[in-house]
Parts: sequence; structure tokens; C-alpha cells
Amino acid sequence: MLKYQQIASDIERYIEENALQQGDKLPVLEALMARFEVSKSTITKSLDLLEKKGVVYQVRGSGIFVRRHKRKGYISLLSNQGFKKDLEGFQITSKIIEFDVRKPTQEAADNLNISQEEDVYYVKRVRYINGQTLCLEESYYSKSIITFLNKEIVSESIFDYIREGLGLNVGFSDIYLQAGRLNEEEAGYLGLEKGFPKFYVETLFHLTNGQPFDFSKVTYNFEQSQFFIQANGPL
Repeated sequence: MLKYQQIASDIERYIEENALQQGDKLPVLEALMARFEVSKSTITKSLDLLEKKGVVYQVRGSGIFVRRHKRKGYISLLSNQGFKKDLEGFQITSKIIEFDVRKPTQEAADNLNISQEEDVYYVKRVRYINGQTLCLEESYYSKSIITFLNKEIVSESIFDYIREGLGLNVGFSDIYLQAGRLNEEEAGYLGLEKGFPKFYVETLFHLTNGQPFDFSKVTYNFEQSQFFIQANGPL
């Protein structure tokens, strides 16, 4: 994790631990610089990151303020850190359906910018929230970047392992959303009936250096999933 990202996490933790609310003011820029012993540019990057995440907002000449917290149990559609953090306080578990090393599909290879001759980790799992089916995930991880995975890691948070175990910095993501109806296979895994509504998300995750490392397809159970977007301007 880069220095400005760590500072952003520390500021976010400070907000949570002190139960700061909408409109509460944070220490001024100079105080944050002194507290973390870093330059103005580093603090500015940290605050910009938090502003993009919807944690704070800045008012020129007035200061840095806490933004309204998201509703509990909602998943951010703009997050690129995995949704487990959005669902803190809920029990998130996984059931592995398939896990192996294989050659990617043409679609996965194109998205990951690799050839079909290169290896990927393929993960197919059902995620549960408090024991209820939340979503069906199908993911392809470029093995040249994500050099090791095992069933223990896959049954927990893969993104936590990528950041903490491999020391990689997750950067940006491209997200594609679609509404539709469940096919027979999806319905079976989610415990719903074929033809029921579904919310389908394809995401391509990149490291901070721009390398794509994960192409994922997620089909959500419409009865258990709720989403939010925090925008910093008109949509």
C-alpha cells in the first residue's frame, strides 16, 4: 500500500473510531501534515482519494468535512477493494464451486490483456451474507501477477490477500452493469427460480501501474443485495 493510501485508511479509521458525523470538521491540512509527518502533496492525494470514496468533502477556505456515511448493508458499485469492507458487521462466507489453474477463455484473455496460452487462476464461488445467498462469482486472475492462491485464501477475502499477502496495490477498475433474468444454472446456485430478476456486474480490476489482474463476473441475488453510488458531481 502506498503512503498516501495508508494515510487515507488511517483518516477513515479515525472518523469511524470517533463516530464523526456528516458536517463534522477534520483537522486542518497543516495539522494532518504534522501528524503524519508527510508533505502537503501526500496529504492532498490522501484527501482526494477519500473524497472520491465519498468519505469527506472539501470546501475551499473552510476546511475538510465528513460526508454522510453510507447506509449499513449496502455495497458500493464504485469500490475496487472487494465488497467485504462495505459489509462489515455482517457474516460473509463463501462456498467454492470450482478452483483451479487453467487457460483463460478468449473473453477473459482479451480483458486481462494476455494470450490464451497463459495460465490463470479460475475461481467460481457462491458468497453468503448471514447465511443467505448473496451472489455467484466467476473470476479469472492472471497467474503472472497473482502468483499464488489456494482454497483457504479463496474461501476468505482474495483482495485482502492480494493487498496484504502479495503486497500489491489495487488501483482502478472498469465496471459494466446489466439487469436481466436468471438462467437455470444461476438460479440453482442462488436458490431462486429460473427467470427471476438478476443484477449482473462485470469488473476488470487493475493495479496502480495499470496492469489488469482480475476479470470477474458477479450475479447478485436480488432479494439480498443492495447497492449505492456516492457521486462527486451530477451523474
